[in-house]
Amino acid sequence: MHGGIAILGLGLIGGSLLQRLKGHNVIGYDTDPAARAVARQAGFTVADNTSQAVAIADLVVAAVPLPALPALLAELGTAARPGAVITDVASVKGPVGEWVRGPVRYVGGHPMAGTERSGFAAADPYLFNKAAWVLCLEADTDPTGWLELAAVLTTIGARVVPTTAAEHDDVVARISHLPHLLAATLAGAAADPLAQTLAAGSFRDGTRVAGTRPELSTAMCQANAAALDTALAQAITALQETRTALADNTLETLFRRAYDIRKNWPSTKTKTRKLDPNAADLRDQLLALGRQGGWLTEIEPGALTGEVPL
Repeated sequence: MHGGIAILGLGLIGGSLLQRLKGHNVIGYDTDPAARAVARQAGFTVADNTSQAVAIADLVVAAVPLPALPALLAELGTAARPGAVITDVASVKGPVGEWVRGPVRYVGGHPMAGTERSGFAAADPYLFNKAAWVLCLEADTDPTGWLELAAVLTTIGARVVPTTAAEHDDVVARISHLPHLLAATLAGAAADPLAQTLAAGSFRDGTRVAGTRPELSTAMCQANAAALDTALAQAITALQETRTALADNTLETLFRRAYDIRKNWPSTKTKTRKLDPNAADLRDQLLALGRQGGWLTEIEPGALTGEVPL
């Protein structure tokens, strides 16, 4: 990717990416004048508007909250350079592709590196080190643009995970969005003064994401309502089975299974996988890599290097 990189939205994700790419031809923008001022004071190049930010960008990262994405993507349809690669960082992928307009190459993205904090002040240039960064591969995704974006992300230490939007939304409903609902429920169980006084480590860890701004959690969960409803139904069934296990004094089976899963996550043993970027079935190979829990670590002209958990 020879042109510039524009990062629109300078919150936790966008701000961290801007900081990580310092020294490259990168420019940021945020609709909040205060955020722009803070980023400029930190020594970064910041545009005054979207058009200025994307004028010379071959890659545009839309790092704005989900509710702001439809309007921004519509604007980029005319403001971005024809053929530019457009990506986003939203935690839901299904609806976003439908909002893209214009002669751009869209690749849905989602870095699995968020925290409960937000804003440029929360940004961390090392946020993406060894973090999974989903890049969606649909039937109409431009493979060259996908590889160009993947190359940028692997250079900042991210693990690029190929998947489809539908598969992504199903999985994150279970491992990201459902925990937000469970954390909110658990936090509500400690509303009385005595409970808050006695609450300690397990309460703190189990409710961490309840500290996310409510409007962000709401937008995220509502945007993935269908998949989340399925995940929630499965969780309710599991809790009902847990209640039965409590009555039957068979909880150890539940805890032992959970212990094994948690103890072995994340996997520390992997096998290197090489892929040919010119292969006719590259998309199928990449999706197979993702379904096996694998990721790409390096993008070179003649070879793609990936890792698969053992």
